[in-house]
Amino acid sequence: MPVEVRVPTLGESVVEATVGAWLKREGDQVEAGEPLVQLETEKVNVDVSADQSGVLGKIAAGEGQTVHPGDVLATITEGAPATTTQAQETAPAAAAAAAEVERPHASPVARRMAEEHGLDLARIEGTGTGGRVTREDVERQLQPAAHAEPPAPTPQLPPRDGQRDETRIRMSRRRQTIASRLLEAQRTAAMLTTFNEADMSAIMAVRARRREAFQKRHGVGLGFMSFFTKAVVGALHEFPNVNAEIRGEEIIQKHYYDIGIAVGAEGGLVVPVVRDADRKSFAELEREIAELAEKARTNTLTLEDLRGGTFTITNGGVYGSLLSTPILSPPQVGILGMHRIQQRPVAVDGQVVIRPMMYLALTYDHRIVDGREAVQFLVRVKDLVEDPTALLLD
Repeated sequence: MPVEVRVPTLGESVVEATVGAWLKREGDQVEAGEPLVQLETEKVNVDVSADQSGVLGKIAAGEGQTVHPGDVLATITEGAPATTTQAQETAPAAAAAAAEVERPHASPVARRMAEEHGLDLARIEGTGTGGRVTREDVERQLQPAAHAEPPAPTPQLPPRDGQRDETRIRMSRRRQTIASRLLEAQRTAAMLTTFNEADMSAIMAVRARRREAFQKRHGVGLGFMSFFTKAVVGALHEFPNVNAEIRGEEIIQKHYYDIGIAVGAEGGLVVPVVRDADRKSFAELEREIAELAEKARTNTLTLEDLRGGTFTITNGGVYGSLLSTPILSPPQVGILGMHRIQQRPVAVDGQVVIRPMMYLALTYDHRIVDGREAVQFLVRVKDLVEDPTALLLD
């Protein structure tokens, strides 16, 4: 008897998904636990796997179709794949559905880039889940061609007088969610941003002295994020309203510290969460942040990786940003913005010296965080960053 492959429960507040790419075709042999199809949700891509071994039967939901938890995606029948004779008999009936899944597995961004540059996706080796072609795969393919002769341009109809070219691109589900949540934050929170700057000399000196030994001992690099995560947790201990949220007419102060780390990914910004950051060592923080960043890059984050979060850190400095005003991620009431480290002249003990400086920005919800609290919170972060030994003592 055929077993139905259904859309699983997608997690907190996720009520629908889009079929992104089928990793198997109708008639393929599948093994229990083997990924069959990738669903795109507003938060992450979710692989749906086979519950039992058998043969993939009729595909009920094609790529691009919207589905909901419990919807049937396909069926799996017991036994071996059809013989040549059987396949010939059933080919006409399956032709339409098979055409849908025979396309190369590729993300929407990769597919668009390939079309723009005239690349054949079938000739590009995919490094994503189930061999899916990602944006990075297409970019690697383009690199050697950068110095080659450009391909012949695709013939286009000349624009009519006064008409200018436009390209329409469907917004991914994640991008739609990012847009709606940013608007939600603007509408519901009384957002205000306060600024300060930190002298990064001490942290940079510690990293220079300890980097090799740290790498050798723990198998992970000593970056800046562990220092800032520790500093944020220390400041949150002193200012609990920054680690809170509003529920109805109540302020819920949270006595656990789940720190979101904003990461730029192929499909848009994601914020995986480091749970119980106050209980983790520098090495544990660096290792977990690196693992989450890699999962974001390869589109393998799970809904559990993104659930919750009590405060967020975002680092625009990796892209060269000198100063910005980050936007809250509701229902959180605080987000710290890190920026580019820049050598600048500063006054120290009456002398002008050159120091590596970083601007810091704290955006907060003025409904429950007063300006005094916000400024003192950011000053505390600055103090802890400028004196890393205090992080160990705390």
